[in-house]
Amino acid sequence: MSTDWSTLAATLTRSLHLEVPPVAITFADQVPDGVPGFGAPMSEPAADGRRGRVAAGCVFWVRALAETFATAPEDHGNCSVGSLTHGLASLDEVAGNDDVASLLASGWVTAAMVPGIPTVSRRAEAIVYGPLAASAVDPDVVLLRVNGRQLMVLSDAIPGLRIEGKPQCHIVAVAKEQRVAAASVGCALSRARTGMQPHEMTCAIPGADLPDVARRVQATAAVDADVATYAARDARRFA
Repeated sequence: MSTDWSTLAATLTRSLHLEVPPVAITFADQVPDGVPGFGAPMSEPAADGRRGRVAAGCVFWVRALAETFATAPEDHGNCSVGSLTHGLASLDEVAGNDDVASLLASGWVTAAMVPGIPTVSRRAEAIVYGPLAASAVDPDVVLLRVNGRQLMVLSDAIPGLRIEGKPQCHIVAVAKEQRVAAASVGCALSRARTGMQPHEMTCAIPGADLPDVARRVQATAAVDADVATYAARDARRFA
């Protein structure tokens, strides 16, 4: 690892005024040396056999704010959608699960939409999550939780930034597989499971692109601050 992830995390946090630190996500063939496994117990199986260590893979984004840990594919197994987007299960393997049936029955997604959801192409034996500032490995994806103003800066700083919808977790696959930064307005499934605030959205950035993105974010944020200062001063004429 040659990139100073701690400095990049500080640059993003300072420039964007992030309330939540950036999270590093790494797909690996094995658990990196010195990285502990996620410690929560495995759940009891649901009626359809689903079980995992958390309600959905997106919950690991929240847990990763406090520590770095490695997860196994089965740790993600309670959420069929997340298992699909992260390349941990095929569509055929999850199609008959109760959570998929509930989403289809509600009209939240249609059967025609599901095959078009971006997914990670190769099954990882471990997915490592943790604070970007303390990353022990080069992450595949850096995940930010942002508000509207912060997304405004990112949109100017990252040409071609994609704005996506549901399911929220598929932006991780977009950033990893397509090497394209993607933001999500969130989804009801993930918000209910993670406790994300109504104003919060997410943005996934390819890890390899982060040094350049951080430089552009810093420059864009400075320009926006100058413009905001001018606009506030000009607005005093109407007070």
